Amino acid sequence: MASVDLRDNLLGISWVDSGWVPILNPSNVLEYFSERSNPFYDRTCNNEVVKMQRLTLDHLNQMVGVEYILLHAQEPILYIIRKQQRQSPTQVIPLADYYIIAGVVYQAPDLGSVINSRVLSAVHGIQSAFDEAMSFCRYHPSKGYWWHYKDQEERERVKPKSKRKEEPSSLFQRQRVDTLLLDLRNKFPPTFYQPKPGEKPVPVEVKKEPEVPLETVKPQEERETKPPAPPGPARPAPQTTPNKPPPEKRARLQ
Repeated sequence: MASVDLRDNLLGISWVDSGWVPILNPSNVLEYFSERSNPFYDRTCNNEVVKMQRLTLDHLNQMVGVEYILLHAQEPILYIIRKQQRQSPTQVIPLADYYIIAGVVYQAPDLGSVINSRVLSAVHGIQSAFDEAMSFCRYHPSKGYWWHYKDQEERERVKPKSKRKEEPSSLFQRQRVDTLLLDLRNKFPPTFYQPKPGEKPVPVEVKKEPEVPLETVKPQEERETKPPAPPGPARPAPQTTPNKPPPEKRARLQ
C-alpha cells in the first residue's frame, strides 16, 4: 500500500493496493476505491453513508451530495470512476474523474491544468534555450559581440586546414589584358583572314592615307600652335604724306 502526503497536488500522485489488483472487477472496484488509505476518496460522500448502513448503490439516486460512480469499465486493465455532486435524481454536476490502470489510481487532469502544464513546459524550454545561447555570447569594446562555443577550439584543431586555390589572374587583370589586346588589334590590324576553317587565308587590303608633305604641315602646325597676341590699346594709323618733288637748288650770293 502506497503512502502519500495529502498536502501534495493530487494530479502528481498515485495510489495502489497490491492486494486488490488480482481480484479487481466491475462489482468491487468502488469498494477498492473507498479504501481508507486512498487519498482521492472523500469520507463525507454518500457512498460512505450507504456503506455504513449496508444499503445498495441504487439508493444513491435518492440522496443529495457528493457521490462516486463507475463511469466506464474495460476489464481487466481500465476502470474510470467519476466524482459528482447530485442535486436531484435526474440532475448531477461532474466534479472530477479518476482512472485505474492495472490497479493504480490516478486523477484525470482538467483542461485548465493540461493547458497550464503545456505552457509551462514550452516556456521552460524557451528560457533554457535563451540561457544556453547567452552563455556562448562574448563582448569586447574593441571587437563587439561574437559567439564562442565550447567545442569551437577543438573543432578548429581537428578540422584539416584546406589550402585556398589561387586564381591565375584577377578580374581586374583579365579586363586590363583584354583592353590592351583590343588596342593592339586596332593599331596593327591582321593582314590575312580565313573565311572558313580549312580554306586558304585571304590577304586584307589596307588603305593607306596619302602622306602630307612635312613642309606644308609645319607652318600650319606653327600657326595653330602659336598663341594669339593679348589684346591691348589700339595703335594710331601711320600718317601718309603725299609725294613731293625734291627742292630746287638755288645759287649762292657772293
